[in-house]
Amino acid sequence: MTHKTPSFKQALATQRWDDHRYYHHSRINQSLHLLSALSFVAAYGLLLVDPAVAALLAWLVSMSSRQAGHFFFEPRGYDEVNQATHEYKEEIKVGYNLQRKVVLMALWVAAPLALYLQPGLFGLFAPATNANEWLHQLGWLWLWLGAGGLLFRTLHLFILKDVQTGLVWMCKILSDPFHDIWLYRRAPLHLLKGELIDPMGHARQGQ
Repeated sequence: MTHKTPSFKQALATQRWDDHRYYHHSRINQSLHLLSALSFVAAYGLLLVDPAVAALLAWLVSMSSRQAGHFFFEPRGYDEVNQATHEYKEEIKVGYNLQRKVVLMALWVAAPLALYLQPGLFGLFAPATNANEWLHQLGWLWLWLGAGGLLFRTLHLFILKDVQTGLVWMCKILSDPFHDIWLYRRAPLHLLKGELIDPMGHARQGQ
């Protein structure tokens, strides 16, 4: 019996579903993802006006809130819903697991430090003469870091898995803000009711 390769749309739906059911149990994490998604959409719009400012918004608000949700609020114990350990979920993560995110966030933090210690960053920019110029240069560095991180993992997945898996993951990452707004739009309301963990009834039922 031959194995049928899923279509791009099916593979995208699977990656989105696995990402939700495995890594978004905390209502705080979901709410932070909603904030992240809204600011990412704004950053997408700013890309057409000022890419550096868009990158500042994306990293300072969108990425920081999104990753804070994962690092500080998402449970890391045994996942009863999916019958999986935290270690297993880290191992099968298609994109950036927590270990890979630590490296990415370390580079994010290192960028302003490098730009401060080495004005112009070895000739990449003309040395900034004021705070606005320095922030603009930092925005470009963070934009390149984001694009590089996306392309690096996509190409890595080409090697580890296959081309479709990498392209699906890249498409998922770029479209996540729009999907997350719909998916987690009610998370703050659940938080206000005192529900810290999503019961994930839909995941238990395999929906």
